[in-house]
Amino acid sequence: MDAILRDATPGGDTFAANRATGKIVLAVDATRGITRRARVHETGSLRVRFPNGHGSRALDAVIVNTAGGMTGGDRFEIAIDVGAEAALSVTTVAAEKVYRSIGPDTEVGVRISVGERGALAWLPQETILFDRLRLRRTIEIDVAADGHLVLAEAIVFGRAAMGEVVRHGYLFDRRRVRVAGALVFAETFGLEGAIAQRLADTAIAAGGAAVASVLRFPGDDGLASAAREMQQGFSGEVGISCWNGLAVARLVARDGATLRRDLVTLLGAWGADPLPRLWVN
Repeated sequence: MDAILRDATPGGDTFAANRATGKIVLAVDATRGITRRARVHETGSLRVRFPNGHGSRALDAVIVNTAGGMTGGDRFEIAIDVGAEAALSVTTVAAEKVYRSIGPDTEVGVRISVGERGALAWLPQETILFDRLRLRRTIEIDVAADGHLVLAEAIVFGRAAMGEVVRHGYLFDRRRVRVAGALVFAETFGLEGAIAQRLADTAIAAGGAAVASVLRFPGDDGLASAAREMQQGFSGEVGISCWNGLAVARLVARDGATLRRDLVTLLGAWGADPLPRLWVN
């Protein structure tokens, strides 16, 4: 019995064997104005499905994690290549949940390339964090100079309707965007230790429990100004900036439902309409 318990610790062989892993490699190309799958590779618990896979200008992809969530020691990789003139929208079948870890990090790596005149809308549903999580995520995107990108990433710290609070944990979220190989956007967002206490700080989230970033390329001052004029339509706090040919919005809300409404409003104004049906169902 002692041997079994030792093996079930974070460093044991049994613990390692029971961790979820998954990988998706997806490439899409355009033929006569229609985007089609060129390559799909799936391993582990990650799957990708295509609800409108026939005859569409843009292709919708839905990522499914059959593991039912993520926890410490799990590892996931996603690699997406959008070919020249192809158009792809990516979402998830549900909000992803990152559960408590007893030691190791949950690791997620995303790499995306968008070719000449290609377009990508990266619109996963919210990532919901649970108390004592450990998440390390990296997103790397390279867009052609005449490509198009809309990226939205939302994080919810506990489900308000369930009375959940993320009191402690570790979050490392790294994003890099390159245009024609040149770095134009670099951001690392991190929280460690007393997360609820830090979110209560006015300079961080002023007590909000849901945050998001939305990036659009190309983006200009006109696009940013149009979003600022919508401020009365937002329920939470939204800040908009523009630089390096990008438009970037930061959103903070008291809970996930409020954040979702603000995201839908902003994304519609920034050309991500129609949103994936899973967002609005």
